[in-house]
Amino acid sequence: MDIRESVLPGIGMKYVMDTASGDRMVVVIHDDGRRELYHFSYDDLDQSISMVTLEDPEARQLAALVGGMTYKPKQLERVEMAFDELTIEWYRIEPHYGCTGKTIGELNIRQNAGVSVIALLDKRNGKQVNPGPEAVLNAEATVVAIGEREQQKRFKQILMNGSG
Repeated sequence: MDIRESVLPGIGMKYVMDTASGDRMVVVIHDDGRRELYHFSYDDLDQSISMVTLEDPEARQLAALVGGMTYKPKQLERVEMAFDELTIEWYRIEPHYGCTGKTIGELNIRQNAGVSVIALLDKRNGKQVNPGPEAVLNAEATVVAIGEREQQKRFKQILMNGSG
């Protein structure tokens, strides 16, 4: 997941997040504490389809709810226990990443990072489950990898730098 931030002089901060489903969320945090949340459909990332304004206490309560601080689904507890240190991460490949245009095999991902790529979601090539070493990492694609936290950090560096 990639979150881009920008300063809005005299207003506050703006955060843009493109979700794995293709939607876009924009959060504007005003200097007075208000938050504005905008939702853009993957069909038209230039046209907001909904907007909510929250006061500071409301935004903090929503963050706690969404973050799972008040309720953790039972299924997640079982998954976390089974995986222990393993995590599944989704990485959006930005156009400037060094891995763009390279294959999983060229980057020697499993040997260099220790993660396993379990899916590749690409508008050009569709969805590939358990892609092989010949799968190309294109800009704007999403790579799903499983590995331990330290391995995931190394993998992110490989994606950004284009080498191990």
